[in-house]
Amino acid sequence: MKISFFFLLLCLIIAGIFSSELTYDFSDIVFDTGGLSRAAFPEGFVFGTATSAYQVEGMADKDGRGQSIWDPFVKLPGKIAGNATGDVAVDQYHRYKEDIDNMKMLNFDAYRFSISWPRIFPNGSGEVNWKGVAYYNRLIDYMIQQGITPYANLYHYDLPLALQQRYGGLLDKQIVIDFTNYAEFCFKEFGDRVKNWMTFNEPRVIADVGFNSGIMPPSRCSKAYGNCTNGNSGTEPYIVAHNIILSHATVVDTYRKKFQAHTGWLYEVPWGMYKALMYVKQHYGNPNVIVSENGMDTGDIPLPEGLNDTARIHYYKTYLQNMKKAIDNGANVTGYFAWSLLDNFEWLSGYTSRFGIIYVDYKHNLKRIPKMSAYWFKQMIQNNK
Repeated sequence: MKISFFFLLLCLIIAGIFSSELTYDFSDIVFDTGGLSRAAFPEGFVFGTATSAYQVEGMADKDGRGQSIWDPFVKLPGKIAGNATGDVAVDQYHRYKEDIDNMKMLNFDAYRFSISWPRIFPNGSGEVNWKGVAYYNRLIDYMIQQGITPYANLYHYDLPLALQQRYGGLLDKQIVIDFTNYAEFCFKEFGDRVKNWMTFNEPRVIADVGFNSGIMPPSRCSKAYGNCTNGNSGTEPYIVAHNIILSHATVVDTYRKKFQAHTGWLYEVPWGMYKALMYVKQHYGNPNVIVSENGMDTGDIPLPEGLNDTARIHYYKTYLQNMKKAIDNGANVTGYFAWSLLDNFEWLSGYTSRFGIIYVDYKHNLKRIPKMSAYWFKQMIQNNK
């Protein structure tokens, strides 16, 4: 059977259109939420999504941003899968409105984003990069305009490289002063609109992978523990943890005094959601807890299969059921943030891991396509009032 050239050409054109303009709408599906709904949680419970600056923003070497300890690290051969970098990431610097619009469409209340310290202070302290300040003002203002509450995280692994080179970064108590000054600046510039602040993301991970195994920057460890040129795995993780706690405590005290507000350590909850939350309740006086990250990686599954993330839906459903069980048993949990809003630069895994509820098509202009799990959340947290 002969097939005409024009028919083949038409097929190729159609295939090209679908590969670059692929859209799936799961909004008509009635999902099994496992008994979960907004009404099943306490009044005022916050549902949000989360990202971090280096993983999503891009513009790593533009608009006045200084380098973080990750910028030279990702350029070292073999450190990151596919030799990927966060130079462009998923370009939220320019696409923040689209991302916030998607949050609103999916019925989320809040966005936990991180502020890039070197985007504000390129040298870690001293001179301010006002272009960076202007970016966060645009981001925060648009969130509020769209009814999304900002939750700002001050540190998500991206220490200014200048401080690491100047005095060893987190290994020196000078970090307490510089971090406090950076935090105070952010409170002053953004605190009229941002009322929810987090200090350090995953302090244990910072101390462990940066100063024990050394697999992430600043890559310090004892020879017996990893391939590092400097470091002491027996002492440095504890010094770093101590300085992080001092920095956190100083910033919290400063925030309370200057803004007459309260902020607390926000716990990262590991596997075993129910047991972890009940342990905090029983051993730490039942403090206010916000689950600031919870999510799963499905690997780099291509389109269209990557949109049908039923495994992620099962993950979220079972974790949220366990969180609700803890709440029903008295745990003081007031918020939950799904990790992550977007597929993004996943540290050592580069772009081979996909944690997002929104698919990012790296082959076609970073197009955002909500996955099935995004629509599951939309249905689960819709306000039926």
